[in-house]
Amino acid sequence: MAFDGIMMTMVRREMSSALVGSRVSQIYQPARDELVFSFRTYEGTKKVLIRLTDSPRVHISSCEIENPAAPPMMCMLLRKRLNGARLTDITQPKNERVLCMCFEAVNEIGDRETLRLYIEIMGRYSNAVLTDGDDRVIDTVRRIDFSESEERVLLPKLPYELPSMQDKLCIEECDPDTVCKRIDELGGGDRAVLNAIQGISPMIARELVYRSAGSSMKAQAEYLKALVAEGRGEPTLVYKADGSPMDFCFMDIRQYEGALKVRRFDSYSELLDTFFSDRDRIARMRTKSADLNKLLSNTVDRLSRKINMQRADLKKCADREQLRIKGDLLQANLYRIPRGSTSATVENFYAEDNAPITIQLNPTISPAMNAQRFYKEYNKAKTRETMLTQQIDKAVAELSYIESVQDALSRCESEAELSAIRDELREQGYIKAVKGSSKRKEKPLPPIEYKSSDGFRILVGRNNRQNDQLTLRTASKNDIWLHTKGIHGTHVIIVGEGREISDTAILEAARIAAAHSKGKDSSQVPVDYTRVKNVSKPNGALPGKVIYVNYNTVYVTPGNKNIDK
Repeated sequence: MAFDGIMMTMVRREMSSALVGSRVSQIYQPARDELVFSFRTYEGTKKVLIRLTDSPRVHISSCEIENPAAPPMMCMLLRKRLNGARLTDITQPKNERVLCMCFEAVNEIGDRETLRLYIEIMGRYSNAVLTDGDDRVIDTVRRIDFSESEERVLLPKLPYELPSMQDKLCIEECDPDTVCKRIDELGGGDRAVLNAIQGISPMIARELVYRSAGSSMKAQAEYLKALVAEGRGEPTLVYKADGSPMDFCFMDIRQYEGALKVRRFDSYSELLDTFFSDRDRIARMRTKSADLNKLLSNTVDRLSRKINMQRADLKKCADREQLRIKGDLLQANLYRIPRGSTSATVENFYAEDNAPITIQLNPTISPAMNAQRFYKEYNKAKTRETMLTQQIDKAVAELSYIESVQDALSRCESEAELSAIRDELREQGYIKAVKGSSKRKEKPLPPIEYKSSDGFRILVGRNNRQNDQLTLRTASKNDIWLHTKGIHGTHVIIVGEGREISDTAILEAARIAAAHSKGKDSSQVPVDYTRVKNVSKPNGALPGKVIYVNYNTVYVTPGNKNIDK
C-alpha cells in the first residue's frame, strides 16, 4: 500500500474542512514514532493520528489509542508549546508527502506566536518537525545531524528545509498535453506514468494505463487533474481474495475487473481507519493463532496419512474369500494330497466350469494343517477388515471435525473467539491442560446476529461448541436450520418467533451460511435447510456434528455486499 502525495492532498482537504479554526486540547505520544493530537471542534473532539513507522500516515482517526502514563520528552515539548493553540491552516507543497500544520499559540510571557508542525511521510525517513515563526527547528521526532546527512540537517535552532523535490510534474499545474509528452519521452507504460506524475503510487499508474486503453492517456490526465483540483476523489479500499485488505487509493479501481472486491467509503479518515485496523487485526490474529494453525495442520496431515495407510490395508483384505476357498478345497481333497507336497492341483468346485486350481502348500506341515492355516488367515483378514472399517470411519470423522475447526479458526475476528476454539480443543484432548492453573471461566460469546430484509433474526454460530448450543438448545423446533451441503461451515438459524418464515429470509440466510463456510469464494454454493426439529446429534458425535432429514437445498452465491445489507 502507498500513502502517496495525492492521497495526502485529499486527506489534507478533509482535515482542513474539519479542523481549521479548532484548538488543541490534548497531545500524547503512544510510541516513539507516533503522535496523537486531540482538537476541540464545533462538532466535538476529533483526533489526528501521525504515524511515522509501520505504514507512515496522517489522518483523522476514531480508533482508541492508549495514552502512556509517562510522556516522552518530545510529547512534553509539544504540550508546552501547542496546548490550547489554534490551528489556522494546513498546507502541502505540490502534492508532495509533506503536510504543514500552522498554529497560532501563546508563549510563556503571553505573546502570540506562530508555530508550524511539518509532517513528512516518506517511508523509513518519515519525520515530524516543530518550527517557530521564522521556520527554525524547535525540535523533531528524529534528529538528523551532519554524520547522517550533509544535504539536510534537522537540529534545534537550524533553519528548516523541505525535503528535495522529485523531478516530476504536478498534475494540478500542468496541462494534459505536457503530461502525455513526458510519459512518451519516458517510454510509455505504467513505469513511465509513475516517473512522470508527482504524487501517485504504482497502483494508480497501472490504473491510468488500464483506463487509457479504452480512451487515451490525455483523457486520463484530464480526469486526474480534475479529480485533484476539485477534491472529488473516491476513497476506495481493495480486498484480496481471502478478504484481507490489500490497498487503498483516492479513485475508483477497475483494473482487477471484478476479480477482487472493491469497497468505497464516505471519507478518507474512515477508509484509513478501516484499512489499518483490519490489517492490524488480521496480522494480530495470525500471530496469536499460529500455534493452533500448526497443531491443526499437523493433525490433518497425520490423519490423512493414517487413513491412506488403512485404506491400503483394507484393500488387501478384499481377497480374503480366496483364502476360505483354498481351505475348503484342501479340506475336500485331503485324501488325494500326500504329506510333504509343495503344491496341490484340485478342481475348483466354486467355479462354474470346475477349472483346476493350484494351491501352494507348506511341505513341513500336513495337508489338514495347511487347510487350517488358510482358514486362520481368512478369519484374521475378516476381523482386520471389520476393525479397519471402524478405524477408517472414526479417523474420517475426526478429520472432518479438525477441518471444521480450521474453518472456524479462519473466521476468528477476536481473541475471545480464538480462546473459545482453544478451550474446545483442550476439551477434546488436542491441547494439554495446564495442571494447577485456575483460569477464570470467560463468559461465552453470543452468536453473530443479522436481520433479514423482512425482519427475521438470523443467528450464526462462531465455532463447533456454539453450533451445538445454537441448534440443540437455543433454537425452537419450528425455526429454520441451514448449513452448506458437503462443505465445512457454521450452523445458521432463522428465528421464526411464531411467524411463518419467508422465502426471502431463507435465501438471505443461505447466503450468510455460504459466506461463513469454506465455499465463501465460490459461486452456486449448495445450502441445505430444514426445521430445527429435523436436526439431531448422534450419540458420541464430536462437537458440531449433526444429522438431519426432510431438507431442501438452495444454491446461492455468497457476497459480503449482500450480507452487509
